[in-house]
Amino acid sequence: MLVRFIAAALLGWALVDVTLYVVVARHKELPVEVVPCFVKSIPAIAGVAVFIKARAMAEWIAEKLDL
Repeated sequence: MLVRFIAAALLGWALVDVTLYVVVARHKELPVEVVPCFVKSIPAIAGVAVFIKARAMAEWIAEKLDL
């Protein structure tokens, strides 16, 4: 559950970050560039990867904590 929560938080963080970038750029009447949008969406890519590997990561963390 914790692993999935972290993945959802990463996705939410990336969504808010990209949205704020676009809103500020539009407000200042600046063009929205691709590279900053891509860089700001890296946590979303990590969040999707964590969602895909959630069960394996949770088992790995549980195994490490059972020392």
